[in-house]
Amino acid sequence: MKHFQLNVPENFNFGYDVVDEWARIQPEKKAILWADDNGNEKSVTYGQFKDYSDKAASFLQSLGIGKGDCVMLIMKRHVEWWYCMIALHKIGAIAIPASFLLKSKDIVYRCQTANIKAIITCQDDTIMESVDVACCDLREKGKDIVRICAFNNDIHRMGWLDFWAGLGAAAPFRKVEGIRNSDSMLLYFTSGTTGHPKGVVHDFKYPLCHVLTGKYWLNLHEESLHLTLCDTGWMMAAWGQFYSLIFAGACIFVYAQEGKFNAANLLSIIQKYKITSFFAPPTVYRMMLKEGLEKYDLSSLEYCTTAGEALYPKIFDDWKRLTGIRLMECFGQTETPLVVGSYPWVVARPGTMGLPNPMVDVDVVDDEGNSCAPNVKGHLVIYLRNGEKPIGLFKEYYGEPELTAQKFAGRYYDTGDMAYRDEQGYYWYESRADDVIKTSGYRVGPFEVESVLMQHPAVAECAITGVPDDIRGQLIKATIVLSAKYRDKAGDDLVKEIQAFVKSRTAPYKYPRVVEFVAELPKTVNGKIRRVAIREESAR
Repeated sequence: MKHFQLNVPENFNFGYDVVDEWARIQPEKKAILWADDNGNEKSVTYGQFKDYSDKAASFLQSLGIGKGDCVMLIMKRHVEWWYCMIALHKIGAIAIPASFLLKSKDIVYRCQTANIKAIITCQDDTIMESVDVACCDLREKGKDIVRICAFNNDIHRMGWLDFWAGLGAAAPFRKVEGIRNSDSMLLYFTSGTTGHPKGVVHDFKYPLCHVLTGKYWLNLHEESLHLTLCDTGWMMAAWGQFYSLIFAGACIFVYAQEGKFNAANLLSIIQKYKITSFFAPPTVYRMMLKEGLEKYDLSSLEYCTTAGEALYPKIFDDWKRLTGIRLMECFGQTETPLVVGSYPWVVARPGTMGLPNPMVDVDVVDDEGNSCAPNVKGHLVIYLRNGEKPIGLFKEYYGEPELTAQKFAGRYYDTGDMAYRDEQGYYWYESRADDVIKTSGYRVGPFEVESVLMQHPAVAECAITGVPDDIRGQLIKATIVLSAKYRDKAGDDLVKEIQAFVKSRTAPYKYPRVVEFVAELPKTVNGKIRRVAIREESAR
């Protein structure tokens, strides 16, 4: 493993060099198996995958979309997402997967920040209404956005183009030349604590880092039927529902779950379709164990992985006792490849992130940049070898050259996470160096919630922090100083009003489940809110 290396082809394109190559050598090989809770199913071969992605690429070209143009995809878990991703790769455009939970203001921000040219959605009234409101706002500011929907019935919406009609009328597609490895290919917006979400850009080499992800962390093979429980708007979809599986020749199983998560439905899907490989955050494993594994036949499972939040030893032990399978962890970010992971030959230890990716020179350093001794907590960093980034480390923050230069100014890229390394070389996660909250697998930046809270007339000051929770990992807590007119109204009714206010103005998972009213917030001498003091007080 320590000698693992990748040969990087010149002008690599995942669409042409991997998807189309599978279609050439095994056109009838199953690429995707899609299912929902209503018994509907779809099966896609690599021959079909190539055909649909070619037609989608031609359709997008007919709309004037080409190399370097940004296109947002809000498609939940519909198969059209896979076609669109490959189509955008083939024409050299920049794909921007996005969560279906975004509100209109979130969409406006992303469209303005990344100069988005088109938005493609699934047929969902809530999503389309948010996009319509956002586009109306943008039109008033002089910006028009092409709206495309993968309609699944004859009920269309004014102002929207029909994705499938576009494919039906598409001209034969011709391969686009001149797309370079260094060109921008993929952009994800990721939460932070000091401002709005940042646009993390990856280049056309990025998919190559997931050769290792699929073969050695997910432990996939050509007979694998793998399910990653993740919406396509999140980076984990690229890891566990896309690049790594296609490289390995595994079949992508898409569970198009709608509405509130139901552990019984998920377990029934695993049983029905004989899933062999499964990924989910620890929260999902907790809920599945609570539902009761003994009621289901999970004998098809060969391998299970997890990441995104803390894995408690009891979950690891209970899962292994009931299934005979170890839960294998890893650590990575939107900005990075898999940094450390538990591989098949590694002795799994609950709570450890695992051992370093051989393509990544990782370390734990102190505040002065010196390597820490074993069991000493420090900053988890990735060294830049001779100033060169490892494959999979992001290209830039979109439109923020100063911030990008700052992140790569020294000898290493600082992940912003705290960790330690034990005597055996295993890495253990400690905490986020900043204040990003991880709740039920979502990353939530305090600023995003605080900016909404401050719009409520009752809120004079506020701070968002995370508090530990057995089910979600962390709960979002709002510590609020009330304005003078509302101080005598503090109570359950005002808590519910504030929670509803936040839910109506941003993604619902961001609302504070815990609200505390205080006379003042702890601050530094410079006036900065001391969130660490709030967390310490909450822990007492």
